[in-house]
Amino acid sequence: MEMVDIVRKLVGAIEPVGDSCIDEKRYENLKVMTGLVDLLLGDIQSVAAYKDAHQNSLMVAGEHAHNFLQDVRDTD
Repeated sequence: MEMVDIVRKLVGAIEPVGDSCIDEKRYENLKVMTGLVDLLLGDIQSVAAYKDAHQNSLMVAGEHAHNFLQDVRDTD
């Protein structure tokens, strides 16, 4: 089982179906999922700060994180 499958199973379904009884729970799941993503993006943003570091290992990680965040912004 992949990590994403585990998270999805733990959080539960988030896509609304048009039934208020079901969608109320899915909305709560969506809030949990977006909270998790916000925390994870914060972690990635912290690593992105190293993109201009002089140590190669820091710079490589920082550039990867920075490029990922740029890609996320470009998909809006």
